[in-house]
Amino acid sequence: MCACARPSPPRLAKVCLGGRGAPGPPPPQPGGAAEARRSGGAGLARRAGVALRAMPAARGAARRCALAGPPLPLPVPPPPLLLVLLVLLVLPVLPAAGTEGKARSCGEVRQAYSAKGFSLASVPYQEIAGEHLRICPQEYTCCTSEMEDKLSQQSKLEFENLVEETSHFVRTTFVSRHKKFDEFFRELLENAERSLNDMFVRTYGMLYMQNSEVFQDLFAELKRYYTGGNVNLEEMLNDFWARLLERMFQLINPQYHFSEDYLECVSKYTDQLKPFGDVPRKLKVQVTRAFIAARTFVQGLTVGREVANRVSKVSPTPGCIRALMKMLYCPYCRGLPTVKPCNNYCLNVMKGCLANQADLDTEWNLFIDAMLLVAERLEGPFNIESVMDPIDVKISEAIMNMQENSMQVSAKVFQGCGQPKPAPALRSSRSVPENFNTRFRPYIPEERPTTAAGTSLDRLVTDIKEKLKLSKKFWSTLPYTICKDERVTAGPSVEEDCWNGHTKARYLPEIMNDGLTNQINNPEVDVDITRPDTFIRQQIMALRVMTNKLKNAYNGNDVNFQDTSDESSGSGSGSGCTDDICPTEFDFVTTEAPPVDSDRREVEASATQPGCSLQTLLLIFLSLLLQRQWR
Repeated sequence: MCACARPSPPRLAKVCLGGRGAPGPPPPQPGGAAEARRSGGAGLARRAGVALRAMPAARGAARRCALAGPPLPLPVPPPPLLLVLLVLLVLPVLPAAGTEGKARSCGEVRQAYSAKGFSLASVPYQEIAGEHLRICPQEYTCCTSEMEDKLSQQSKLEFENLVEETSHFVRTTFVSRHKKFDEFFRELLENAERSLNDMFVRTYGMLYMQNSEVFQDLFAELKRYYTGGNVNLEEMLNDFWARLLERMFQLINPQYHFSEDYLECVSKYTDQLKPFGDVPRKLKVQVTRAFIAARTFVQGLTVGREVANRVSKVSPTPGCIRALMKMLYCPYCRGLPTVKPCNNYCLNVMKGCLANQADLDTEWNLFIDAMLLVAERLEGPFNIESVMDPIDVKISEAIMNMQENSMQVSAKVFQGCGQPKPAPALRSSRSVPENFNTRFRPYIPEERPTTAAGTSLDRLVTDIKEKLKLSKKFWSTLPYTICKDERVTAGPSVEEDCWNGHTKARYLPEIMNDGLTNQINNPEVDVDITRPDTFIRQQIMALRVMTNKLKNAYNGNDVNFQDTSDESSGSGSGSGCTDDICPTEFDFVTTEAPPVDSDRREVEASATQPGCSLQTLLLIFLSLLLQRQWR
């Protein structure tokens, strides 16, 4: 008798349906759902196949039970087609065997996230639904909303640091070279003033010291011009020679009394009489051009330093921050923390974020070119070291000319300004020393200081020229420099196994061109090309103004200086000397200045004597004094 004909519990009926010896389904076990996950879709398919193959045997058993007698009520089995559809619907949803655990784990993300210094309290152990994400793809993710916010801020911080690190070379170039050039020029002026003072004190003694303020004022004005003071170099140098003529004219004519008005008349004859020869004209051209070039070059280093410092401190826009987050840390949210962005993907992000900085490049390159031109002038005809180092010799030459032409100069001044009044009688307190002759030999080139601040101008200029050339096109190449950093991207050679913004695959969009207007179709960064960065535009204007100043300095021109001289001596070494007018040795007659009353009485007593008069000696002495002062 068939087992199903007996009264039996439902379990025995199921045995009959399965055929003789066919076991029923095992009872549910704890953890069965997890086991089904681990076994994967393949196991489920195998069990579905067994069930389908058992269906004919079940139908045969049912027929046998029907022949044996009236059947007992049995559960209706599902139709075979319905079971097949169920299997086909469930199977694709389940991952393949052996992959479910790895895809769902967030272990690598937790480790990478912790390495950034963040707490793991909010980091899930397995992937979760990503509908809450605002920047990264809303798929299964290892990121919570809190993690996305923190990683977004981290991407902004890292971007700012990358720009600052990458621009470090440019910034330090201008900072360090500005400091070195400024130190050099200031020390050069101090050395020149000290050299002139030492020589004139030894040569003229008290006579120089009584008139030293004329030369001190000269160097004070040169320093004030260099440091940015409102000084017209031509007028300042003209004033120096006029004051020098007034002082010397009184010394070579001590028998007369000169009022302030008379001395002012004397100074008006400086250009007409040329009492100092051609030295003032040559020196004016050389000093003016050299100081304009030196001051403008240092100002250029200052502007370059300020622009580089300001522009390297970027403030990314919200659109840029979203793009940075998507590029740098959305791989974390997708469970791929070790996958780095594709190189071309990085370039589009950086070109969008640094679009305004790239617009600085054109004016920056023009500024660098102008700096290089002025640097060449400093090496050649506008070399301030060649002008200031022998300035004592040049002034000595001028004083020698005045000494030699004193009689003619005095006669022409008396003719133009009138005969001066005789000086009152002077009391003699001491006589002029008989040994009034001293032999003065100026420094030879080997003895003059050729360096300041531990270096020379040629070495400084050569160094800065190399650094300036390297800084050209810096702002337009900044995205490429950043994206070459192995810390940022997978590198140009890796095109497949890199993050493209969505998954690990090749990045297909084309690379944008440089500049703000070219970012209108940037696929990664939302850029408003109608709103240029006003701060960057201010830096562009600062560079443009400085470039114009450098171009003027290259031509020897300043705001208050227009050179109308065709004198070729304005170029070259700047010494203003030739072998026939810059002797290597001078003979001077000098003495300490006696009291004023004594001097004048002695002058009057010897004025009628033939030969070497005291007037002539004083004239020579004054020439030597002025010569030392110029040195």
